[in-house]
Amino acid sequence: MDSSWTAVGLPIALGIIMLGLGLGLTVADFRRVVGYPRAALIALGCQALLLPAFCFGLVVALDLPPALAVGMMLLAASPGGTTANLYSHLFGGHVALNVTLTAVNSVLAVVTLPVIVNLSAAYFLDGAGPIGLQFDKVVQVFAIVLVPVAGGMALRARFPGFADRLARPVKILSVVVLVAVIAGAVLKERENLADYFVAVGIAVLIFNVVSLAIGYGAPRLAGVGRRESIAVGMEIGIHNSTLAITIAISPTLLNSTEMAIPAAVYGLVMFFTATAFGYLVTRRRNRATIPV
Repeated sequence: MDSSWTAVGLPIALGIIMLGLGLGLTVADFRRVVGYPRAALIALGCQALLLPAFCFGLVVALDLPPALAVGMMLLAASPGGTTANLYSHLFGGHVALNVTLTAVNSVLAVVTLPVIVNLSAAYFLDGAGPIGLQFDKVVQVFAIVLVPVAGGMALRARFPGFADRLARPVKILSVVVLVAVIAGAVLKERENLADYFVAVGIAVLIFNVVSLAIGYGAPRLAGVGRRESIAVGMEIGIHNSTLAITIAISPTLLNSTEMAIPAAVYGLVMFFTATAFGYLVTRRRNRATIPV
């Protein structure tokens, strides 16, 4: 992925996406986490520690090729995205908690994601030496991810009406740019897609299902309410595959199409697994409310 179109298009696409996220956030979104400390701490602990540890064990057990293994770890380190918020809304989760978790996770990922990716690369890419998100890459991720979010929040705080009007066009623009860039990447690798799906399909499916189960089950075991647990389940179970793909194939970051394959496959699988998960937890809730 060394074309100038990819090099320029990917950072722009991610920057626009993060700007759109910032336009929908306020400082109050971060303060909401105080109202749900148990659910938030469980979610953040699962995201930062438990899921990467499980993913590491999974890729070792399945003996994935090194680049695909690092790609899986990149996916595990990626926070939830706006799709998690949507699914939470559709299946009765606490959307305000989702927004807070997405925001906090996105900020924490600026630190945790480079650490996890570099440790994974050092283990799986034997002899390759330090690669990827070193200090200069952390600065780049900070600039591409956090600065647009902060800019969008500042714009919303100063001009809320304008921010509301701008949110939809920005979201549409980000989708158009991103689809164009990723379509070019997919076309370049179209002959290998079937092989890649076979290579990581099982790993992605297991990781996705376990992520959803942990995200919902851990807070429920800790006594957290059902709505909040659904929110955590969606947040932990639906990772931001777009962010993982962008970091993987961007020439200024990891510059590896193969590392993007797990996130690309995950981006397709998660729609079906999240729907099934939402149906199951909603069905259980409905059964619990039926009088006997």
